[in-house]
Amino acid sequence: MTNPTPSQPERPSRTHGWSGTVYHLRGSTVVSIRERLERFIPDAGPGQVRAWDDSIAILQHQSGQLVARDRVAERDEVILEYRVPFESRRIDAIVLHGPRVVVIEFKGRSQPGLADLDQVSAYARDLRCYHRECEGRPVDAVLVATRAKGRHGRRAEVHVIGRDAIDELLKELEADASLPPIPIDRFLSEEAYRPLPSLIQAARDLFEKRPLPRIKRAHAATEPALTAIQAAIREAAASKSRKLVLLTGVPGSGKTLVGLQLVHAAFLDDLSVPRADGTLYSPAVFLSGNGPLVKVLQYELQSAGEDGKAFVRGVKDYMKRHTGPRKPVPTEHVLVFDEAQRAWDAEQVREKHENGDDSLRSEPEHFIEFAERVPDWCVVVGLVGTGQEINVGEEGGLGQWATAISESASRGTWEVVTPPQVAHHFASLRHRSEPSLHLDTGLRYHAAGHMHEFVRQLLDSEPPDRIADLGRQLAHEGYHLRITRSLEIAKQYLWTRYASDREKRFGLLLSARDKMLGDYGVSRGDYGKIPFPVGPWYGEPQDTPSGISCRHLRLAITEFEAQGLELDAALVAWGTDFRLVAVEGDSQSWSIEHSRRYRSPKRIKDPLQLRKNAYRVLLTRGREATVVFVPPVPQLDLTFSMLSIAGFVELNAVDGAD
Repeated sequence: MTNPTPSQPERPSRTHGWSGTVYHLRGSTVVSIRERLERFIPDAGPGQVRAWDDSIAILQHQSGQLVARDRVAERDEVILEYRVPFESRRIDAIVLHGPRVVVIEFKGRSQPGLADLDQVSAYARDLRCYHRECEGRPVDAVLVATRAKGRHGRRAEVHVIGRDAIDELLKELEADASLPPIPIDRFLSEEAYRPLPSLIQAARDLFEKRPLPRIKRAHAATEPALTAIQAAIREAAASKSRKLVLLTGVPGSGKTLVGLQLVHAAFLDDLSVPRADGTLYSPAVFLSGNGPLVKVLQYELQSAGEDGKAFVRGVKDYMKRHTGPRKPVPTEHVLVFDEAQRAWDAEQVREKHENGDDSLRSEPEHFIEFAERVPDWCVVVGLVGTGQEINVGEEGGLGQWATAISESASRGTWEVVTPPQVAHHFASLRHRSEPSLHLDTGLRYHAAGHMHEFVRQLLDSEPPDRIADLGRQLAHEGYHLRITRSLEIAKQYLWTRYASDREKRFGLLLSARDKMLGDYGVSRGDYGKIPFPVGPWYGEPQDTPSGISCRHLRLAITEFEAQGLELDAALVAWGTDFRLVAVEGDSQSWSIEHSRRYRSPKRIKDPLQLRKNAYRVLLTRGREATVVFVPPVPQLDLTFSMLSIAGFVELNAVDGAD
């Protein structure tokens, strides 16, 4: 075999700063490689340049040691400063070691913290989940502490080594002869990387009418449901009938994304019926009683250039417009009702909606009546989650929709289409089951499919050592559960971990019923009695002068602002409103005795369940990590102990070090 020349031509790329074989790496100077990296990242500061010089020299020396052991290693490909497609994150180095993908992060310290380990672990997890060329291959996460030497074992699924042990580790990670090496050009192709988008990015993609290029698992998991709903809509238009279609799923399974895709679908324009004045109006609308979700989606769609209200509106405003003595005809044929299981009962409607309608009707009854005013055909699509009823008046469930149709004068014109799991609610109505209308895969957590079950077991007070099995599985899948009794350490952990990931969103959350977290630095600022700026909180970058951005970790949101939305990492402040207490024998149970009182306690059917649901929301907001801050008060010692045993790993001072 003829060795290639060390002076290989540059590969112009948007995805990386430098790439070449180990042979090319060893044959190039540190300065020439660094100059390539500086052209790729022109705003690199002096500290970054020094770090490059150090890490390049380490890689050159260690690759020489590796080649001395095995000449075949000269063919390994090395990629420096790999920018994850569609994102701002950059991986220090990737080595395509035969069929293996070795992800290397350099840190200029002798003792890495959990923030460092979790950062490189997340890189490896994302390549494993979303890079086409990494499917079915070993992807190894390696952290090099450049001020240390030797091997330091594995921590949090990451190989921790000093500056002199890269060659030894790569030699140990022997190539699997049954798998071919990955061609470098195929690995570096942007088309090979198909990450799961955040809800915000998905909304922007939908607005711009692109075919959601950043979806991989989301498309595969939700496409059958979307197809089934679109078929029901076409059927209703063709037969001039009305349908209630329910899409159920676990939190984070893509229900909201399906709803947004539906209301932005171009085919609906062809099915709309012209009105008396010949006008064709917007054919569909996404309606939610979740005010913060509406504000965030409108805020992000506006920033992408859309009106923001063209397809997304609040239920309360829609109700106000379409009730009262005039009874205007809705302009839409498809009404997507978000969180349909949380629709308000009649008493809550009378108390909260200013609609000029004296009749005592629930939200489902109103919406079925709205749909019956629409000319020729209408489809109401209900998005149904589980275990997230957190408001007064939300405990009626799906039975309210069955009642609304049963008591309608036009009952015979309706067909209900649901997944089998909720069919029993509609047994007395014309009904058919469609299995694809249940989404049972939590997309929010990358590959960590056990997160919902883990939280359920926590809230159901199952033995913590049994829950720990799921905690270990989550850690293996790359989901990070962290805990501390210092708010400052928690903040520093997140700032350190996401220092180079400017697009990542992480924020501070607390329970709305807590009484004491303000004494420990967890505050809603001056927004206790005025509307919280939830759109900017989710959307603004960290360097915004207002200080509102969630990344500042200064202002906290409650379960009401968090529900239906997601962060990359959630910092949950645990309050005494929901704490573990000892009962008879060795058993434990949750107590809400220190919770703030409800204004209308007589209307609450199960206050403990509402608190459980609130903490279920808080604990399931993070896509990559959940960090829990438990204030150092004796009342929460048992809660802290249980969470630690169950799988939350305690942070210490070095974990938050910069």
